Amino acid sequence: MTATRVLVLNSGSSSVKYQLLDMRDSSRLAVGLVERIGEETSRLKHTPLASGGGTREWTTPIADHDAALKAVAAELAKDGLGLDSPELAAIGHRVVHGGKRFTEPTVIDDAVLAEIERLIPVAPLHNPANLTGIRTAMGLRPDLPQVAVFDTAFHTTMPESAARYAIDVETADRHRIRRYGFHGTSHAYVSRATAKLLGRAPEDVNVIVLHLGNGASASAVRGGKCVDTSMGLTPLEGLVMGTRSGDTDPAVIFHLARVGEMSIAEIDTLLNKKSGLIGLCGDNDMREIRRRIDEGDERAQLAFDIYIHRLKKYIGAYYAVLGRVDAIAFTAGVGENAAPVREAAVAGLEQLGLAVDAELNAVRGDEPRLISPTGARVAVAVVPTDEELEIATQTYALVGRIDYAAPPRDTAE
Repeated sequence: MTATRVLVLNSGSSSVKYQLLDMRDSSRLAVGLVERIGEETSRLKHTPLASGGGTREWTTPIADHDAALKAVAAELAKDGLGLDSPELAAIGHRVVHGGKRFTEPTVIDDAVLAEIERLIPVAPLHNPANLTGIRTAMGLRPDLPQVAVFDTAFHTTMPESAARYAIDVETADRHRIRRYGFHGTSHAYVSRATAKLLGRAPEDVNVIVLHLGNGASASAVRGGKCVDTSMGLTPLEGLVMGTRSGDTDPAVIFHLARVGEMSIAEIDTLLNKKSGLIGLCGDNDMREIRRRIDEGDERAQLAFDIYIHRLKKYIGAYYAVLGRVDAIAFTAGVGENAAPVREAAVAGLEQLGLAVDAELNAVRGDEPRLISPTGARVAVAVVPTDEELEIATQTYALVGRIDYAAPPRDTAE
């Protein structure tokens, strides 16, 4: 394949994040962000890494995703990296929800678009925005393979015993109620990178991956395949997050509706946007929470303690699920940067072979590294995630295996 570049697009409801990579060496040629799409204060930030040029940033009204992607294409063209380049092999799209059907990266056609649209009821905040970005990109380059890489795909290897909720089977199947999991591209990348750090093949390694950012999830990965994960039908289940509650007794919803006289919409907002760390102490930035703890703030301390308690429960649970654990990998914004979180998460788990070396844990860096003591039975690692590289890698591998035939173009006036 002579074309070696992949453009990765992550389309949100009012934003588009993008990266252009050269897959010969996985280098980034350009990165950028368009945000506040549809507002008067829309902003585009573009950094051409290949040329070494400085970041270009401007604010102007950008009406919709079509205008946003055309603006991105124009910025890339200024650096000789335009969407019309013959070196562009494909465009890879992050799609949050792929349901049970999409277990691997998929070239997008009308049938794929229809299925992503059919999944909107279980991903109402994400799939519509993903679809908008895809359709816009297809309009700009209808001759180019467009590939969907699904957040849920890595978790489709979960056995039914982990994926199903204990509710009436017919009702669950009718409404597609099951545990899908999210952050899959991150969990896939980090589990493989952890095995590489240990000098072993992914097939030989059992890893607990802790993706800790504003959104947070854990996964149990046995031999390169996910066997359990903390998020469920939606990203609300599981760990305590920045604004999401994580695990909660479902009857809390009934109680709030009956006793609190709250509407379903109000409860949805409460659990997704006003809970977690921000609900417990008013902050969802772990740096600010740690600063407040250092000043003796009891609410911040309690929020931190609840966060760590939930995290330890999942570490213990996934240790039991895997039976043998070779490594625990911390990743994402909190996991990569908050040494106190890593230390507290494994404190008291020495009988499970878990410990961190205080000096190693305090070191900051951009490369995967071990923070457990020499000779520890279970490796504890910090592994920076790279979801864009994972999407580009999966996209490039797929288009290299297929004989892509572009759909016929409508040339009618």
